[in-house]
Amino acid sequence: MHPYTNALIDETSPYLLQHAHNPVNWKPWNEETLAEAKKENKLLLISIGYSSCHWCHVMEHESFEDTLVAKFMNENFINIKVDREERPDVDNVYMNAVQLITGRGGWPLNAIALPDGRPVWGGTYFPKDDWVNALSQVSTIYNDDPNKLTEYAEKLASGLETLDVVTPNPNKPKFEQETLTKAIESWARTWDTRQGGLNRAPKFMMPSNYHFLLRYAQQTQDEELMEYVNTTLEQIAFGGVNDHIGGGFARYSTDMKWHVPHFEKMLYDNAQLVSLYSDAYLATKNELYKETVYETLDYVAREMTTEAGSFYSALDADSLTEEGELEEGAYYVWTKPELQELLGEDFLLFSEYYNVNDFGKWENENYVLIRQDNDISFVEEHNISLQEFKEKKKQWRGELLRFRESKKSKPRLDNKVLTGWNGLMIKGYADAYRVFQEPKFLKAALKNADFIKNNMLRSDGGLNRTFAAEKSKTNAYLEDYAAVIDAFITLFEITADTQWLETAKRLTDYTFEHFHNPENNMFYFTSNEDTGLVSRNTEYYDNVIPASNSMMAKNIFTLSHYYLNRNYTNTAAAMLNNIQSDIERSPTSFSNWMDLMLNYTNPYYELVVVGPDAIKILNELNKNYLPNKLIAASTSASKQEIFEGRFLEGETLIYVCVNNACKLPVRTVGEALALIEN
Repeated sequence: MHPYTNALIDETSPYLLQHAHNPVNWKPWNEETLAEAKKENKLLLISIGYSSCHWCHVMEHESFEDTLVAKFMNENFINIKVDREERPDVDNVYMNAVQLITGRGGWPLNAIALPDGRPVWGGTYFPKDDWVNALSQVSTIYNDDPNKLTEYAEKLASGLETLDVVTPNPNKPKFEQETLTKAIESWARTWDTRQGGLNRAPKFMMPSNYHFLLRYAQQTQDEELMEYVNTTLEQIAFGGVNDHIGGGFARYSTDMKWHVPHFEKMLYDNAQLVSLYSDAYLATKNELYKETVYETLDYVAREMTTEAGSFYSALDADSLTEEGELEEGAYYVWTKPELQELLGEDFLLFSEYYNVNDFGKWENENYVLIRQDNDISFVEEHNISLQEFKEKKKQWRGELLRFRESKKSKPRLDNKVLTGWNGLMIKGYADAYRVFQEPKFLKAALKNADFIKNNMLRSDGGLNRTFAAEKSKTNAYLEDYAAVIDAFITLFEITADTQWLETAKRLTDYTFEHFHNPENNMFYFTSNEDTGLVSRNTEYYDNVIPASNSMMAKNIFTLSHYYLNRNYTNTAAAMLNNIQSDIERSPTSFSNWMDLMLNYTNPYYELVVVGPDAIKILNELNKNYLPNKLIAASTSASKQEIFEGRFLEGETLIYVCVNNACKLPVRTVGEALALIEN
């Protein structure tokens, strides 16, 4: 059926398979491909993207499906297609190079490298004519004066070596509240206090930013900061970035009011937002936050979960229109005639609630649903009972969702399973269970954790990165270990099942063996068993996903308390100390690190519950927003360090400890809470 088929046909990544029938002779990134480039002494053309990337699809259609463009590429280059989600290590190297060359980055990411992998040129999206001209110029230089490219490659390689270098802080770790206060004062100058988020577009949700600010506001009793956090969370939940019909969040908003999203849905955003809104509900009891968590997890269960309990990666931004054209957001937007026909006499009320008006209009008579009012204000204004309105909302969502799923073309699904992103989703479900005590949330978290243990955990103690087409492959990255360790610690804290804590410790010890850099106490993104890259980077800037090093530092800090491990204690402090000077310079890039710093600047508690009623007390404690604590529960005597010597037959006791000093044990949650300060 296809006139062309290339080597990508044997891959499992949906993104790579999308390009398997391009006339470009694409090859996957592997040792055989790199060896071929060296043998033939041909330049590498490395094109990187991901399945839900809109402009990746555009460039494929314009250039990579064009036979003349493909002919030139095949004659002059070894062409490599990379799924950035499958191989973030490759993406990191060439993204850094392109940012050095052009001053900016993004996807699709396109780079040309010498046969040994050293980059010499790069950029992002190119229209077809610009693409061919650029390739022609680089190819001509390589054929006529290859030394010119070699010299440039050497200079660029030197520049790459200076990126992401963490210099060890020679000073003794000392963490002070003033560091955080100054950082927040600087950060606040960029806030949009009316619509939430930062005072610019596009707007990304950045869950770790608001998780830290929520905690900081709570612990310092900063009402103005708490108002900003709540404004942000409410506006995100009200906005078009939140799919009001099917649940779940798109990746970012293209405007200031969180209205029109870039429509792809990523697992990692939804996972982290579930954790954030769960804690925000615990801190505020805002029903909007609970509703948001439940709707998001309904979406994840319906559209992002496999029968085996693992989670898919993403849904595309684009889908087919009735005319058969791929169009961004076509699945999610509505026209007035559609809504009038489906909703009948309820259309007027619906249109006022979801702003099917000038405020909610996008383009071409299409509307992206967006709210402006909370439910209590809305029902008071429209003289309807809250219960009746909730029933109407449920009916509206059901009717429109059925129509959408049966009549509209669904976006493409990226069905590969990524270990790190699944770890984030385990934590999302576990946090939701901790707050709402909903059994199905715990069931989903445990099912996925078992999937990871049974399918992604190798016999040597390491993890694999991907699972697709019933194959688990690719050595995992620090991001994967950090997210899974965090998830397993969280599972222990809500279930008291020590298998999860013990597995978290074994994975942590594995990262010390294969990822740790003893020169600065940080961790490389790649294992010492990975080869073929021209540089080995250290990821420490928090982004839409927190930096793998900040996640690891928090994990190690927590485990140091569970296991009384001095090496863990010293490593976590050294890691935080290394980046302390960067915090005030760019607070948005270090929010997860600042969250860790609060563990040092404010009291940090160990809550240890031992006795036959430990699980009951554990659940009661979890009804309180206590971000400055770890919790451990056991219904019987245990030799594990944190429980040792604390079991008393027939009694259930709660130990409240801070800085290795414990108060006298108490028997009730109220007594325990009275011993805890911010």
